[in-house]
Amino acid sequence: MGFFDFLKKKPEAAPAAPTFPMMLAADAKGTVVPMEQIPDEVFAQGILGKCCGIDPSEGKVFAPVSGTVTQAPDSGHALGIQGEGGVEVLIHVGVDTVEMKGDGFSPKVKEGDKIEKGQLLLEMDLAKIAAANHPAVVITVVTNTDDFKDVELVASGAVEPGADLLKVSK
Repeated sequence: MGFFDFLKKKPEAAPAAPTFPMMLAADAKGTVVPMEQIPDEVFAQGILGKCCGIDPSEGKVFAPVSGTVTQAPDSGHALGIQGEGGVEVLIHVGVDTVEMKGDGFSPKVKEGDKIEKGQLLLEMDLAKIAAANHPAVVITVVTNTDDFKDVELVASGAVEPGADLLKVSK
């Protein structure tokens, strides 16, 4: 190694461009709930974008895609993610859980954080959500559905975090 070799910058490998179709991962352990069966009309009708839910069997929510946290309200019940390939994802935990004002939610990330697919994003107390008479369904929405050819549910029944959940086609 020569004395001035440190001046020669090694080119950094550019991150691989995301390929489509892209799979969004299941963000919770539980049972898949198709969009039409989500117990909230805004989500069930796809008003915010194509989505699905998971009726959780444990109180952990994981990143369905790598990207950046764009929204992390103090209530801890929802997160916005700018994902790879331009996919914009909203994770909404429960129905009307904003009324809980953060009680029962423990976010592990904040706005601006870079996240990796599969990373723990938040923990929730399923007993507190049930005691407040709210469905705990974890809803995953592609909010910019119109930017893509299709967003398709590819899972059914019981799922584990990280399993393929939604297929996004360009």
